[in-house]
Amino acid sequence: MQPLKDRLSFVIAPVAQGQRLDQAACGLLGPTFSRAQVQRLIEDGHLLLEGRSARPATRVKPGQTVIVSLPEPEPLELLPEAMDLAVLYEDEHLIVVNKPPALVVHPAAGHFTGTLVHGLLHHCGDLAGIGGKLRPGIVHRLDKDTSGALVAAKSDAAHRGLVAAFASGRVEKEYLALVWGSPPARGEIDAGIGRHPVDRKRMSSAGARTKTALSRWRVASRWEPGLSLLRVRILTGRTHQIRVHLSEAGWPVVGDTVYGGRRARRELPGELGRAIKAAGRQLLHGARLAFDHPVTKARVEVDAPLPLDFRAVLRALEGRKEKPGAEPFLQRKKDSSPHPLS
Repeated sequence: MQPLKDRLSFVIAPVAQGQRLDQAACGLLGPTFSRAQVQRLIEDGHLLLEGRSARPATRVKPGQTVIVSLPEPEPLELLPEAMDLAVLYEDEHLIVVNKPPALVVHPAAGHFTGTLVHGLLHHCGDLAGIGGKLRPGIVHRLDKDTSGALVAAKSDAAHRGLVAAFASGRVEKEYLALVWGSPPARGEIDAGIGRHPVDRKRMSSAGARTKTALSRWRVASRWEPGLSLLRVRILTGRTHQIRVHLSEAGWPVVGDTVYGGRRARRELPGELGRAIKAAGRQLLHGARLAFDHPVTKARVEVDAPLPLDFRAVLRALEGRKEKPGAEPFLQRKKDSSPHPLS
């Protein structure tokens, strides 16, 4: 049994009549605790109803007492781990890497080792105190299965400056997204994003509490059977922003099992289908970052080459007829840049 940190006592209010114990406890403990965390407290005997153990699904009554004994958090020591990082830019204040797909950015539930943070600690040295114990140096994130450019701070001054730049929209972030459908040649999506009103693991523009989110795109290429490559610039940085915006507009990212709907399960024949299946992820890549250096004030512009799985899908599309109305992507032989965002 873990040592106890705090002992809290609550009384069920009349408005909670008939609620599940885990649901009522979430309301009592506030947003700090997720439903899953509350359920673990109940199952581990740290949350009692009327002094006795109960099931998460037990229905509560007004006037009943809930006692919560919070265990001390388990110590988590971040140990540097050798990792083959693709460094795109580095100086004494910051580092920009090309994050590969399937790599988690920082420690979280179920991912306490093998994250990008562990690799940065090995590459850069001690980053303790910069940005917090579990996220040293991290000022923005990419989803686990999204690849591309990610900047991290190596000094407190850089961390403060980068956080301010991201918050104020002064960082240019451009992505490549392969999507189902045929969007207009260019456009803009201005729709706030928050937690999905039903599925709390997803994001949506339909929630009661949303934050401003703005995405702009232009089409780089179109192919049969109804696939388009988009260059997307986000002027805000909400969780899953591009995936949510494009999905709700009717053009979900290829391979996105969360927001892709039925098309996420569609299997195409031949080399293209095999390449998409082998990638096994949403085909979204952070292709470019540009910002003023938080310390030197010099302009930093970084291009991130496409990973092999994304390239394999685009190669498989080479033999398919491109639809008119978009700049050919794969035929730009004279373009020496590592991506088509020139």
